[in-house]
Amino acid sequence: MFDGLRKRIVCMWFPRLASDRVLRARPVEAPFVLTLTQNNTNRIHCLNRQAERAGLSRGMSFADARAYCPELISHLARPDLDARFLSTLRRWATRYCPSVSIEGTDGLMLDVTGATHLWGGEAAMLEDMRARAARAGLSLQVACSHSRGAAWALTHYGQADMALEALPVAALRLEGTLVTALERLGLRTLADLEATARAPLARRFGPQLLTRLDQAFGRAPEALAPEGDPPHYGVRLSFPDPIGLTGDVMLALERLLKPLCAKLRAQEAGARCLVLTFRRVDQESEDVRLRLAAPMRDPDRLLRLFERGVGEVEAGFGIDQMRLEATLVEPLPVEQLSTAQTRAGEDRLSDLITRIGTRIGLENVQRFQPFDSHIPERSFTTAPAAFNEPVCSSHRGSVRASGPAKGTWGAGRQRPLRLFPPVAIAGTGAQPPSQFRWRRMAFTTARAEGPERIAPEWWQEDDNWRLGVRDYWKVETRQGHRLWLFYTPQNPGWFVQGEFA
Repeated sequence: MFDGLRKRIVCMWFPRLASDRVLRARPVEAPFVLTLTQNNTNRIHCLNRQAERAGLSRGMSFADARAYCPELISHLARPDLDARFLSTLRRWATRYCPSVSIEGTDGLMLDVTGATHLWGGEAAMLEDMRARAARAGLSLQVACSHSRGAAWALTHYGQADMALEALPVAALRLEGTLVTALERLGLRTLADLEATARAPLARRFGPQLLTRLDQAFGRAPEALAPEGDPPHYGVRLSFPDPIGLTGDVMLALERLLKPLCAKLRAQEAGARCLVLTFRRVDQESEDVRLRLAAPMRDPDRLLRLFERGVGEVEAGFGIDQMRLEATLVEPLPVEQLSTAQTRAGEDRLSDLITRIGTRIGLENVQRFQPFDSHIPERSFTTAPAAFNEPVCSSHRGSVRASGPAKGTWGAGRQRPLRLFPPVAIAGTGAQPPSQFRWRRMAFTTARAEGPERIAPEWWQEDDNWRLGVRDYWKVETRQGHRLWLFYTPQNPGWFVQGEFA
């Protein structure tokens, strides 16, 4: 029967959310636990029913649990995946009511006021929740009451038909130290608290105790904060008559890009991957995927980047529907006008990388990035340009790379533009030779700057650096070449390794 506007809150608690998530994919009929490192100790984070029957509990040291239960199966806990799974359950729970919020790390709160009659009453609705959770392999405890606090208390410490007064004080969502202090005074149930004068309780334990008590009995409001679904970046356009000309398709794409980019701009986001789907009149579909070198929401630029892919589409007997979706989105905050004007060159470079990447793959367009090593050959690495920002010299500021290369290009020591394997030259002594031959050419030293001593990285396996330290010199020759020479004092010899611009 329709329950009017009487406030009704449902609490769904998944006491084994983390272990159920893992066991749904790989079921085991044995004691199973998830472990998490806390204060340098590996402890049980979550466990299944078999592990509980074996005497294990949350927070128990994993070493003790393994000794107590030799057949124990363990897996590393992933709180991030648990949070994502709970978010998925929140979306599923909207089938019962539109107002659903996440409660802690393993529960949901539903405001089912005015919706229970759609399921045949509260009891039928709760039974449907239990049945669906059981079919999904999830442990679920659920209760419905007149307030958020009461629903949480009944779910965690009681039963649906149990009186609130009979619940322990821990059901008020209090800190453990406060619960212990109350129990030492003989205040063990909510009935004991209700029978005690409020003023002494407030003076001794603070206002939180009375606030939680009033919230549980519905005397103080406690609002739910339902989370909204993430924005969906997709638009669709249907045609009364099929189209097939490239010009018509590009005009339709332009109409799709404008609202999509407007939504991205409103969310301060930019698309990194776009999928344009064409549905033909024969019910076949064809996709054009565009991966971008940088987040973007400019419809004009995106339209130009789609030209090549659209030109390769086979329209068949005609296209009657087009759908555009941003499948990968990244934050793209609004910039000041002066800053935006300076990004024109960066935008052109991103468009160029995108165009090349559509032909050979974005991962194959590489750029140099600094690497944390003082060895010349190891001071740089290559990384995909689309996923790593350019890094400037440290004296002009830097942009941190998002890939494996992090840091800045060092500005303290000048390095040659070209590096090549060391080539031995004739020379004696610790000073650069006044004359030497290299690549069948004779050179005369005009000026030398150095030495800069570089020691090998003993933890690296590199046969080229096993001879010991190197003393590097920057040598300018009368023939116009500026070379990078080094001397090995432990095994006297001179080598050429680089050339400056």
